[in-house]
Amino acid sequence: MPVTIPQDLPAAEVLKQENIFFMTKERAIHQDIRPLQVALLNLMPNKIRTEQQFLRLLGNTALQVEMTFLTTATYQSKHTPRSYLQTFYQTFDQIQDRCFDALIITGSPVETLAFEEVAYWNELTEILNWAEEHVYSSFFVCWAAQAALYHHYGIGKILLPKKLSGVYSHIVRRKNHPLVRGFDDRFWAPHSRNTAVDENKLSAEQGLVVLSDSEEAGLYLAASQDGRKVFVTGHSEYDELTLHDEYQRDLAAGLAPQMPSHYYQGEEVLVRWRGHAHLLFSNWLNYHVYQGTPYQLEQLSKALQHR
Repeated sequence: MPVTIPQDLPAAEVLKQENIFFMTKERAIHQDIRPLQVALLNLMPNKIRTEQQFLRLLGNTALQVEMTFLTTATYQSKHTPRSYLQTFYQTFDQIQDRCFDALIITGSPVETLAFEEVAYWNELTEILNWAEEHVYSSFFVCWAAQAALYHHYGIGKILLPKKLSGVYSHIVRRKNHPLVRGFDDRFWAPHSRNTAVDENKLSAEQGLVVLSDSEEAGLYLAASQDGRKVFVTGHSEYDELTLHDEYQRDLAAGLAPQMPSHYYQGEEVLVRWRGHAHLLFSNWLNYHVYQGTPYQLEQLSKALQHR
């Protein structure tokens, strides 16, 4: 079933060209099934590209998904026109009385800052606390995963000696876990970050389980025991050229970056994470959201008490 998106969203044309199944809200309201209500807090600078990346994955499941795009109120994006945000995005104060089946929080290029130094940190922690009672399952990506682990469990981040950039091989650690159902024993996924999570501290936290890691890239996938929080330290949503464009950007900025590892094959990009990415999001929506979230979202608080 399709992902439901706002009328006239620019990503629609790209999705149409790629044969991704989607529909507008106007069309969706004529169906009898209830779409999953998914909020996406987009913290990435290029919000339009990030929308497309996540919609590709959410739109390739057998579930109908209705999107709500969120942006921060305490920080104004410098890379996305205000008119675009006013048209397609909402802020937390506009949706705080609603309940959602799922919440996705993206990465953000602020990882070298202390969490408390991030301009929208207080707003983000308010959203994280709100999600405890208003969201059935949350999916945190890269910096957002580190931020949520720090806020909820007190697990800090570690500054890496150099930026980790590339596509890395990972091992599945809990083969019977629903999130990795259907995964190969080894799979590939992109990373692009300057910091890492202390896997030993995470493993010692009884409320968390490590599902996958990498000899080169470290921790990749973890989740809370109840499935309400999923932490991904990489970027399974990245499209073919995202790492390339980041590399070229850093070169132009004089940062002398290392070439992304295991990414180029000659002068071409070798994409070998696409299947894993689709399966990860499909598993999350099916097993951690759809199978447990109540049909009547106003009953969410009661459902969470019995989970």
